[in-house]
Amino acid sequence: MSTTRLNMVLLILVVLCALGAVNSNHRARRLFIELEAEQKRFRDLDIEWGQLQLEQSTWAGHARIEKLAREKLEMLSPPTGQIILVEVQGGSTAAPSAASKLD
Repeated sequence: MSTTRLNMVLLILVVLCALGAVNSNHRARRLFIELEAEQKRFRDLDIEWGQLQLEQSTWAGHARIEKLAREKLEMLSPPTGQIILVEVQGGSTAAPSAASKLD
């Protein structure tokens, strides 16, 4: 009778181990599917980020800003004789302030 009891205990242990292995395998597959979904989401967001950067550079382009300034604000470029370049230490040039243009 003790052999039968031992066999039953071993059978129960084997069944529990098999169920644990199935559960572990299922969980690993589910986590892998979640990982793949998150990686796809990352790729999609990366593509969208690139598109947004391109759109931002388009909206902030010098030609577009100049066109809007001319059309909506009715601004004009100053005549060439009124443009003064000022030499700054380090060799670069900078436009003078508005106050110095009035003098």
